Amino acid sequence: MMIRRTQRGFTLVEVMVALTIVAFSLTAIAASMNQMIDAANTMRERTYAGWIAQNKIAELRLANVSPEVSSTSGEVDYANSQWSWRAVISETGIEGFYRLDVSVSHAGSEYNIRTVTGFIGEPMPVGRANQIWGRGLRSSGATG
Repeated sequence: MMIRRTQRGFTLVEVMVALTIVAFSLTAIAASMNQMIDAANTMRERTYAGWIAQNKIAELRLANVSPEVSSTSGEVDYANSQWSWRAVISETGIEGFYRLDVSVSHAGSEYNIRTVTGFIGEPMPVGRANQIWGRGLRSSGATG
């Protein structure tokens, strides 16, 4: 008569190896998820900072006042956070045309998250800019 030995289950070594593989896999997945979350948060902050800077440029353009070479700063509450902005107006070498650099950071931080550059000119009476463009088109022979 032949005695058959059947093996049931896993040995302790096999279980330990399987648990080690699972532990390393979960650690790698957690690290990858953490990197993706950090990247998403950074993108969100850069987007908000860009919007704040563009809003400040639009405000200065819509003020319809003659810009001066200077720098101003302030704080704004945006997207449930406090942000600091700094606007620097400088000359471009073209009379009546100025460069505007707006840097945005978290309030109390020196690290600039985003800097946006725009240009601003001296204000003109309403409709005057359209007359200048129309005159340029007529002199070049283009018709509208």
